[in-house]
This record gives sequence, structure tokens and C-alpha cells, in this order.
Amino acid sequence: MRHTGGGAEHTGADQRQLSLAQAARVLYEAGILREVVTTDGWFVDPDHLPELWLSSVVYDTRMITPGALLVVKGRFKEDYLLPAQEQGMVAYVAEREYSSLTTCPGLIVTDALEAMSLLAAELYGHPERELTIVGITGTKGKTTTAHLVHAVLSQVTGGRSAMFSSNHLCLDGRTFTPAVLTTPESADSLRMMRQALDAGMTHLVMEVSSQAYKLKRVFGLTFDVGVFLNIGQDHISLVEHPTFEDYFFCKRELIRHSRQLVLNADTDYHGLLTEEARLAGARTLTVSREDGDLILTQEGKGFTLRYHGQEVAGSADQPMRLRLAGAFNQDNAAAAVAVALSLGSPAGSPQLRALEQVQVSGRMERLVSADGVVGYVDFAHNHLSTSSLLDEVERVYGRENPRIILVSGSTGGKAVNRRQGIVTAANGRVDSFIFTEDDQDRENATQIARQMRGYVTDTEASTQIVMPRAKAIEAAVGQAREYPGRRNVILVIGKGDEVYNVVNGVKQPYEGDAVVLRRLLG
Repeated sequence: MRHTGGGAEHTGADQRQLSLAQAARVLYEAGILREVVTTDGWFVDPDHLPELWLSSVVYDTRMITPGALLVVKGRFKEDYLLPAQEQGMVAYVAEREYSSLTTCPGLIVTDALEAMSLLAAELYGHPERELTIVGITGTKGKTTTAHLVHAVLSQVTGGRSAMFSSNHLCLDGRTFTPAVLTTPESADSLRMMRQALDAGMTHLVMEVSSQAYKLKRVFGLTFDVGVFLNIGQDHISLVEHPTFEDYFFCKRELIRHSRQLVLNADTDYHGLLTEEARLAGARTLTVSREDGDLILTQEGKGFTLRYHGQEVAGSADQPMRLRLAGAFNQDNAAAAVAVALSLGSPAGSPQLRALEQVQVSGRMERLVSADGVVGYVDFAHNHLSTSSLLDEVERVYGRENPRIILVSGSTGGKAVNRRQGIVTAANGRVDSFIFTEDDQDRENATQIARQMRGYVTDTEASTQIVMPRAKAIEAAVGQAREYPGRRNVILVIGKGDEVYNVVNGVKQPYEGDAVVLRRLLG
């Protein structure tokens, strides 16, 4: 982002102000200001604007407080403008003018999302320039990897590492609050970056979704280290990405905006990703189980990491052992170590052992009953993550010929390819499918379940549709106990640690998969 200087009063995040004229200059210098609209006429020169001060940049009229600049984006209802002015809106940014609906000045731009990011950065004093920022993308593993990186950097920095993840926000290094989006809107991200800096943070770890680039939530950000974990089919729908190519392209945007890159060399399209990094000038550190800069080697239930033959984390005598289950979480941990090395941590640093203590609720959460029924609660919600979860079950329990029950639904209104992807990944690998609700939103949960049931091709597997979700988990536990002579493994996937179910746009309270399963398993 370009710093224009002047016109802003910089104090704490909640006390900062930016003059409307300076806001217009920022947009003009960025080449996206079309004109300014006032009650006196239309102009290009910001000096025609009245002397007004902006105290916040918002995109939702429910967030307006006196001094707010409203960014008009998405499916905006014009009827909201007059009440917004009455609530304290002093100006608006939009891709069209609304002078017939409000007397507030308007900054008319070619791209409202870009404008929001530019102005939030200016208002909050460009916090993105002061923080060391790590951005993480991939089809699966972003949240777990974010927690792993955060744990290591917290050790390295003495607790001065913030985090934006899909399940938690941490702005002061120690307090975790629920998150709303995987990657926040730019106005929220930059405000929270300023809050993190004001709280003494020096580093920020954040998940970067494909939608973050599609919807310009990270416009103008350059990451000190970008992490590319993997790629698979996901988020293909009319309201997300029309094709896999579009989804993959948005994922790759992280590489173009990173100074350094940590790349899983075992992922699909590795050659293309390496080429992207080379052309972007990003210094790349590859992680692999076979051929990379940082090699992960299995050592019993643990692992070691070697950089061109030199031990950097764990040893044959004392391998790294995670509390997180799954070989893929070892891969995520290797990426976290690579981030630490890229930021200057020495090989063999005891601070890297912080990885071993990380647990992430709703991610590979394993429960075992007194009678030996095993349950996993996991956020797996697409083909890649479901396949990885089943690989782990086979690795751990394969010799016992387990009977596997899969409890799953899929979201409504988006990512419709997940429905087939989940079932395709499980076909021939599970003994029983129980389909249920999972954020059906404005679709019918039973219809989604029937669609998923139609993708089952394994004639030996049983299928059921059970509503609501807690009853589906209860049915799975009951079914498992009908086979006391077998090792029964129940996989409850899709929601992770979420404690709600989205129905008709509203989050309906739900006690959570782990709570339900723990109660039923005793």
C-alpha cells in the first residue's frame, strides 16, 4: 500500500482519525478515485470537500458510530443510507453516487473493496508495515498450521505473536476469541493489526483463504512468509469460484504477494507453484517427506526434520511427538518449523518443541469409550481432508480390520462439489454412511443428504439419513455397539468445534460434535 502522509491523527486504534480530504487524496493517488460528490457539486480535487474527520471505516450499517466512513459493497440496500447518516455516517465510498439519498459527501471509486483496504490502512497508520506477517493457504490444514506457527512464534517472541484463524482471533498473545471469517474483511484486519501492535505484538499469523483474494480482503498486503500447504477441489459454486482454475489461481495469489515462501513439495501442481515463486522472486523453502530442503522422516510415532542433512527439529533419540493425531499434522508441523527457520530461528532451537503441546479443538479430536469405540471429530469437509482422515484411521487401526461409520452433511448454497467429494473419498473405505445436517442455510438438509447418498457406489456399505445432527451421532454410536467384536471407528466430520448450525442465514445454537460424542461414549 502506498503511504501518502499527512491528514491523519494517529493514536490508539479507537481514537485515530483521518480527514476526508486526505482519504480522497489516497484514492486519487492510487488511481481509483472517479470523483467526489458533495451538495455543492461534483469535483475531482479533494480540496472541495468539507472539513470532516473520519474515525472508522465500516462496511455494515450496523457498525456505524459517529465519524464513520461507510464503504458500500456487495448487495447493499439503498434504504440503509438515510438511517446511516442519522447514526453518524459522515461520508461514503461507493462505485456509484447516491446524492439523491443522502447529503453526506461521496467518494466515487472504480473499486470499493480496494478503496476500503487503502483507507483502513491509512486510518490505522499502516500497521501491516510494522508487523512481521505470516500468511497460510491450502485446501486443508490452514487452521491447524496457523496454531502451530503461532505456538512457535509465541515462544520465539516472548508471547508477542497475534493470530487470525478461522476458529480464533488472538490480538494480545494470550486471549483467544471466536472468529467470524477465515480471513477478515480488510477494514477489520487492519483495525485488529493496529490493536495487536498497540498491545505489543510484533508478529501476526493469519489464514488466507481463496476468497480473501477473490474479494480483496488482503488487498495491498505483502507477507513476510507465505505458506502453501496443498491444493484440491473445493469452494466451487456460483457464489464462490466458478471453476477449479479460478480457485487455484486465487490460492496462488499468496505466492505473488510473499517475500518468502514455504512450499509443501509433495502437493499436486508442485512444478507450477515453484515456477510461480521463481517469477515472483519469493525465496522458497520446500518441505517434503522425500525430496525437499526440509525433509520429514518418520521415527516411530514421532518424526525428525533435517535441512540438507542437518537435524533442525527432533532427533532419532528424541523425535518430535505431537499431541495432534495424523501424519498430515506432522506435515503441518514441518511447515511451521520452516516458517520459524525462514524468520531466523536457529536449527535445533528448543523453542521449536512448542509444536508438541499444540491441540486444536475440532481438528482430529479423538475420543475412546470404555468399551473401545473410537470417535474422531474433525473439520474434514471436502475430498482431500476426508481422504487424509481415512488415511490416518487406516494407519492407526488398519491391522484391526475396523468397522468405520461416517457421519457427514454438507453446506447449503455454496461449495456444492464437496457433497460428491466427501462421498467419493469414502467410497469403499467406510462400512456405513449416516448423512445429516451441516449448515444447510437456505437449502433443505434432507435434500442435500439425499444428494450425497446418491453418490454412494459401494453396494456393501449401509446408508442412512438422520436428522438432526445430534441424533445422527447417536445413531452412529448405537450402530457401533451392535458390533462388539469389531473395532468400531466413528468419524463425525464437517463442523469441527463449531457450536451452531446455519439455517436460513441464522446461526442456530448446537452443543457441538465433540460434546455430543463425548456424552454418548461415556
